[in-house]
Amino acid sequence: MDLWYTENHTDDVKFSIRIKEQIYHDKSPFQDIDFFTSEEFGTFFTLDGLMMVTEKDEFIYHDMISHVPMAVNPEIKNVLVIGGGDGGTVRELTRYKSIENIDMVEIDEMVVKACREYLPLTSSKLDDSRVNLFFEDGVAFIERKKKEYDLIIIDSTDPIGPGEGLFTKSFYTNCYLALKDNGILINQHESPYYDRDKKNMNRAHKRIKETFEIAEVYEFHMPTYPSGHWLFGFASKKFHPLKDLNEKAWKLNELETKYYNLELHKGAFALPNYVKKALDE
Repeated sequence: MDLWYTENHTDDVKFSIRIKEQIYHDKSPFQDIDFFTSEEFGTFFTLDGLMMVTEKDEFIYHDMISHVPMAVNPEIKNVLVIGGGDGGTVRELTRYKSIENIDMVEIDEMVVKACREYLPLTSSKLDDSRVNLFFEDGVAFIERKKKEYDLIIIDSTDPIGPGEGLFTKSFYTNCYLALKDNGILINQHESPYYDRDKKNMNRAHKRIKETFEIAEVYEFHMPTYPSGHWLFGFASKKFHPLKDLNEKAWKLNELETKYYNLELHKGAFALPNYVKKALDE
């Protein structure tokens, strides 16, 4: 018998992966959590039926959310990750010896526990001595912080369910206040392709642009996300992602990355015309 995981990208588009078996299912107070194994993508997990992480392509997402800000400001020492329960973003950040502290705030502790067991590759550095785990609402957490972080990474789901509060004007304002004067914000910026995702992209971009002195967008290719064309936002009080790119300092880290490189860093901010137009709407 063929078993398939299928996600509706739109009412008229479906994405499917043949699965070997479903290895985990549970319902937390916030969402349905499922893990599957597959031949093509290895182990992958979904929240409320939506794809989050696969073993095969997770490196793309986690490289681009983590290394871009680190290549702009090599002096980043104190980092906040909101979301990111699979641990992949934290894993990449711990590769930098210069980082002294990483606070990770994840609303759903059950996600972290399941990822520790079924996705050990992504969650492998959650026990790093510099990492502090907080299982609470990131919206409430950030309200208590003032000029504390050099970098905030919003590694969020789509703006539905527990992720909805991470796309509001008040949340981005509180992120601004929680950053130091040279702070950088990176956020999951949705996709410009399908209408539903495009609306969420515009919503986030408009509010971030109203809040930060510098607000840019960069793209990456994610095979298992809707359309495969996905975006991150780069916002800052001071640093520009291209004008302030510190290539020499980043090379000194001597990191071996599977996706990110300095040429790609520069090219990722060169957006297609339809994306530029959509962001201006």
